[in-house]
Amino acid sequence: MMSDAKAHWWFVGPALILMFLILLMPIAIATVMSFTNYSLGNPGADWVGIDNYVKIFTRSTYAKMFGATFRYVFVVVPLSVGLGLGAALLINSTRRFGDFYKTIYFLPVMAALIAMAIVWEFALHPTIGIINSTLETGCGTFLESWDWYANGCERSFPLWLTDRDYAIWTVAFIGVWQGFGFNMVLYLAGLTSVPRELYHAAEMDGARTSWERFRLVTWPMLGPTTVFVVTITFIRSFQVFDTVEAFYPQGGGPSKSVYVMMFAIYEKAIQQNLMGIGAAITVVFLAFVMFLTIVQRWLVERRVHYA
Repeated sequence: MMSDAKAHWWFVGPALILMFLILLMPIAIATVMSFTNYSLGNPGADWVGIDNYVKIFTRSTYAKMFGATFRYVFVVVPLSVGLGLGAALLINSTRRFGDFYKTIYFLPVMAALIAMAIVWEFALHPTIGIINSTLETGCGTFLESWDWYANGCERSFPLWLTDRDYAIWTVAFIGVWQGFGFNMVLYLAGLTSVPRELYHAAEMDGARTSWERFRLVTWPMLGPTTVFVVTITFIRSFQVFDTVEAFYPQGGGPSKSVYVMMFAIYEKAIQQNLMGIGAAITVVFLAFVMFLTIVQRWLVERRVHYA
């Protein structure tokens, strides 16, 4: 008969084996491969040491990769978290059509991003797109209202997807549009756990305005939810790929301005069959995600109030 001291391994053993096979082993294989020049189809590979990492941190192409990735992340994360919280507060305070608003805001999350990327590509077209057409109409209306219409609306509107100065911000806007509905649902779940008695107590203590109730009750009680939302949003932002691949299947946008890390991994490892450098980018990607996740969790949790 098995001793009680070893019985627990029958319960945790399968989970540990799966974690090793699905999570740890691929990371270990990618780490070893990152020190080689391995390519699929070759019988062997040469050990190149840290040459792949030297290329990543010294070549201008990879400098653009880091720049595009961090610009995207640090635009999408605060905006999608802030808009998600704002939408959740508005829906939570409304008395009518709450379910309708939830559905509308959550639709971008449920929609297939590749299909929506095609819609956005048409909407952002420089000549037939609805965005520039609306801006042109608005410009003409503005000039007409000031009796300047005779000069015409000669402003040239941006080439949103093909101008290197606008491409990454356009893709980031689409990321915010797609992601904030998911954060809204998470915040709505967090709002349901806030006890109503706290609002009554705060009102008795002098918290009369909505802002005071939010600052003193709602925001502190949403601390654990905010930690989770920010962490998930960081990870999802670093994993952006579908939009970039749909808009720029041949190479990361104009002048590599949208050359994010996930697309770089796909280009090097899959398109060019350079598995070694692709694995090195993957390891750097995982290190960045882990580092930023730990830092932001530490910063946010310092201000978290648990119920």
